[in-house]
Amino acid sequence: MAQIDNLPDDLKFNVRINEIMAQFTTLRVGGPADYYLPVRDRSDFGRAASFAQRACIPYMILGGGSNACISDKGIRGLVIHNLCAEASIGATSDVDCGYSIMKLFQKSAALSLSGLEFAVGIPGSVGGALVSNAGAYRQNICDIVESIDVVENGERKLVGPEWMQFSYRDSRLRQSTETAGALLGVNLRLQTADRKSILSRARDNQRQRIFKQPWFPSAGSFFKNVTDTAVAANVPELPIALREAGVIPAGFLSAAVGCKGLQFGGAQISVRHGNFVINRGGATATDIYDLTREVKRRVLERFGVQLEEEVMFIGDWSGFEF
Repeated sequence: MAQIDNLPDDLKFNVRINEIMAQFTTLRVGGPADYYLPVRDRSDFGRAASFAQRACIPYMILGGGSNACISDKGIRGLVIHNLCAEASIGATSDVDCGYSIMKLFQKSAALSLSGLEFAVGIPGSVGGALVSNAGAYRQNICDIVESIDVVENGERKLVGPEWMQFSYRDSRLRQSTETAGALLGVNLRLQTADRKSILSRARDNQRQRIFKQPWFPSAGSFFKNVTDTAVAANVPELPIALREAGVIPAGFLSAAVGCKGLQFGGAQISVRHGNFVINRGGATATDIYDLTREVKRRVLERFGVQLEEEVMFIGDWSGFEF
């Protein structure tokens, strides 16, 4: 890719060829990227993203790697790994998108600032949380976004939250990882609250995660939850409140069709939670693809519901159907 030669010299010096992506993802799968560029400064990140966009170089941005299943064939083009991790934390917090979402909660809670309790136990970055509109326990990150520092069409600018087109576990950047824009930083609006109350809510959230979530490498919840009153009426063991609301956690659907413990190669549906795909050791991205296709097939056959992935399949998946 001759265009890479035109990167500014200080950035080009850090480019690595055929870097294996598995080491950077929580699922521990993924083949080589043609070109890999780690960046640790927001201005450098902006320059790299602007260059890639202006030169029409295929690129993707990697953050904490916690919501991604990267192909065994790897990624064609340039991977920009966002390792920028600076934050000015206050009622309005200016945060690099490479900053750990869990660390951000810890720092804000220490200052008696509320709004990030949902982030307890989430291993990814702030940027990844924005891309997938992360949330839990009736909180979503989109609710606290004031503005975002982005690069779009080679130009750096500040945009409002409407630019992201947030919806349930979704945004415009999930629709195109290569061309829709690069998130550099975000201003988040936090609320002053009693520190003990913040930590109490966080502990409750953490206890639920510890009880439910497996200990093997995973990408977190793999499928989005489903809203369908008719389906909810027929799902075994669904709590009454969820049944009445017509909300079915994907883990209940997976368990109802016998997928807990189901294994393809080194990939398995956790026996602790039906919506967690785990790498028991030596799993490939193809194992994970095959396993999740089987879950989707069974749920569709039994309940007539097409599960949608929360985890993103990234890279060269040529020859696979989605």
